[in-house]
Amino acid sequence: MKNTALTSTHIDLGAKMVPFAGYNMPVSYEGVNIEHETVRKAVGVFDVSHMGEFLITGEHALALIQKIGSNDAAKLTDGKAQYSCMPNADGGIVDDLIIYRFNEEKYLLVVNASNIEKDWNWISQHNTMDATMRDLSDEYSLLAIQGPKAAEAMQSLTDVDLSAIKFYTFQVAPFAGAENVIISATGYTGSGGFEIYVKNDDAQRVWDRVFEAGADYGIKPIGLAARDTLRLEMGFCLYGNDIDDTTSPIEAGLGWITKFTKDFVNSEALKEQKENGPKRKLVGFEIDERGIPRQGYEIVDDSGKVIGNVTSGTMSPSLEKGIGMGYVPTEYATPGSKINIQIRKKALPATVVKMPFYKG
Repeated sequence: MKNTALTSTHIDLGAKMVPFAGYNMPVSYEGVNIEHETVRKAVGVFDVSHMGEFLITGEHALALIQKIGSNDAAKLTDGKAQYSCMPNADGGIVDDLIIYRFNEEKYLLVVNASNIEKDWNWISQHNTMDATMRDLSDEYSLLAIQGPKAAEAMQSLTDVDLSAIKFYTFQVAPFAGAENVIISATGYTGSGGFEIYVKNDDAQRVWDRVFEAGADYGIKPIGLAARDTLRLEMGFCLYGNDIDDTTSPIEAGLGWITKFTKDFVNSEALKEQKENGPKRKLVGFEIDERGIPRQGYEIVDDSGKVIGNVTSGTMSPSLEKGIGMGYVPTEYATPGSKINIQIRKKALPATVVKMPFYKG
């Protein structure tokens, strides 16, 4: 089990620790509902240092990224970031990722912790153009400082105007006494805020200063359980749940990051699927009665026939109702469609809704 640079700090804070993607990670401190509300209303800090970071450089860096990624990274300019995914050859997804452009020959790819080795091997396999690749995953810590008060609370730690960092942009600047910190706004909670990439040696000092700066703003450490409820309320896909090696970006509602203005791995098959329409789609749903959907629960029609499975589900702390996502045949995918979620021996009625669930 790997530790982050801050594992002992989480233990000292009384966090409940769990194994996650090979790391010893804090799942909660005070409880998911309190932590969730902290991020929605004030400011909370996640240690997400388990995420992977690959540096791609050289004159062929963009060519490699264009080949493996579904989105069009040629549209990026310096200081911009982009959400993308890596399709596999069989119609599924190797991983989803964020691409940061520093300049025309320098990009950072941020990938999911559980897929670091798989992603590295996949990208290496397609690196026929000899772009330079470096795995920085074990060198960097990543803090997600999220919530509507994040910019105000953190402004004293940097000369950069945090309110000027727009969604999916970033700057490299001193922060909390550390040099060359990547300050990005690519958050996964829907409540605003920043991600701070720092060298492991700086992580503890930055963490301490972040909490000092945020003391008057109600800052709290937040665990992975609240991270999951926050992202689900936004309808954001989680790799391993809502997307995986068997789900296509078109089925998953990720057509907006699948650009057929260029060739990429399996682009022809995905283009055909988009033109013909997928047979199933990932939808969001709300339970009409009291009940909590969980990953793996069956989705059934009115006759009890299984038509899909829940990929993510929870009791929404903000909406105070059961919400979830799952793949259903296309004829059930229109908002307003009625489905049923099999919770133990009871099929609870649910309604397909347009995501995000939480409108802010």
